[in-house]
Amino acid sequence: MVNLQGGFAMKPRYRVTLTEQERQELDGLTRTTRTNARQFLYARALLLCDASPHGPSWTVERTSEAMGVTPRTIEHLKKRFVEEGLAAALERKPREKPPREVLFDGAFEARLTALACSEAPKGRQRWTIRLLAEKAVELNLTPSVSPMTVHRILKKTNLSLTSGSIGKYRPRRALHL
Repeated sequence: MVNLQGGFAMKPRYRVTLTEQERQELDGLTRTTRTNARQFLYARALLLCDASPHGPSWTVERTSEAMGVTPRTIEHLKKRFVEEGLAAALERKPREKPPREVLFDGAFEARLTALACSEAPKGRQRWTIRLLAEKAVELNLTPSVSPMTVHRILKKTNLSLTSGSIGKYRPRRALHL
């Protein structure tokens, strides 16, 4: 199927037909100031895609252009409406997997930074990433930690392990023009 602009138009996969009650509910969401932006956008898009006798029955492409979203967003919205109902279409889909548990909190990062700023072990001129990881496990700061994690934490705090930079504050020299 070719549209008038020369591109290919998608066949409608899901047909949105709103009942009078659903239209009133969506219309109410678009007229109140208490609706969040995403719900407003989805409510308006569903009203535009409505293929019932009272709806404008806009195409996915036209609706997506009018709402400033991708056609895929409109297709997903229509699919959720047809398969799961109005409430599911307006609400954000719940996460399938819970978020990852935080393994290293701010307290661990602070102790690791303090360890990196302390004197290097005997026989060493300075701390290395690997030495810090081993020492953190030895001091029972954590059951295990990879050197890459230690590196990321120290990089986040902008701490360098060069021998001259640890524990000493050196103000920047002012530029004289």
